[in-house]
Amino acid sequence: MIPNLNTILPSQPRGCHAVVIGAGTMGADVAIVLARAGCRVTVTDPDAPQREALAAHVLAGLTDLGLAARAAGLQSVAGLADVAWADVRLVIECIPEKLPLKQGLFAELLKWVPAHTVLASNSSSFPISAIAQGLPTAERMVGLHFFMPAHLVPLVEVVLGPNTDGATADALCDFMRGCGSVPVLVRKDKPGFLANRMQHALAREAFAMIDEGVASAEDVDAAVRFGFGFRFLAAGPVLQRDHAGLDVHTAAAASMYPSLSTTLIGSEKIARANDLINALMGSTTLKAPSYGTLQDVPTIEYDELDGTSDRAYEVRATYQIAITGTMRP
Repeated sequence: MIPNLNTILPSQPRGCHAVVIGAGTMGADVAIVLARAGCRVTVTDPDAPQREALAAHVLAGLTDLGLAARAAGLQSVAGLADVAWADVRLVIECIPEKLPLKQGLFAELLKWVPAHTVLASNSSSFPISAIAQGLPTAERMVGLHFFMPAHLVPLVEVVLGPNTDGATADALCDFMRGCGSVPVLVRKDKPGFLANRMQHALAREAFAMIDEGVASAEDVDAAVRFGFGFRFLAAGPVLQRDHAGLDVHTAAAASMYPSLSTTLIGSEKIARANDLINALMGSTTLKAPSYGTLQDVPTIEYDELDGTSDRAYEVRATYQIAITGTMRP
């Protein structure tokens, strides 16, 4: 068994040495989360420009909180060999979302990390059990999934693999609370973890209703943002049942559930959607040239903030439309 994690990961993180691997968008924001709690933070990344940009990014985030002085606890290095590992309590991996890369990194960490160090992955899609497969460190490996931007969105999912020591996960939850985050414990290593599973269940129904002609894409978004989404900050779906009354929700469920979307997405459609998204990301037009018989793919113009179309939103929306069947041969 792992020693008592109350001594390894303190609930008050100040002074604790944490390592973030990867100085990209997510890694840089995770560094802010740790630094604002007073951690000593070492960020590793072989990309020199990313390392150079990191200090200013972290300083700006801490300055907004009135904690600029805590930026002094940040350092960035090129590789694992440059880290002072002896007192590292926590490692958070934030490298690109490619399973072989993550597996290779955690295998390499065997050469460096002390036996007590908690090893966490910020993967948004890969189960921690897949990343930890075959590694002797599986007991102290945990999923730690932040949501962008990590320093602004409080939620962080602490995900147990089948071999993860429960005390490790509990201690990590306490540690993240000490960092000002809101951790939720995900006890089963299911695809999508907790929050994204609920988001995608909602998205499946949303796009099904768009496909059926029930409402426009803009009205679907408005219904979420200015309806039930508006009150979700105060009460989640479970608390809302208690608030409005179980009898009311039971009657509504009896009427609606039989007609909710249960669309199963086959592997062929997912492959087509992945090809489409790759084409979109590399082109300036919303047409997939590899599909000679496909019409132009419908898109969502989203001119919310500055009068320009949000390309990332448009691509995500097109992907969802593609896999739910709107692509027409």
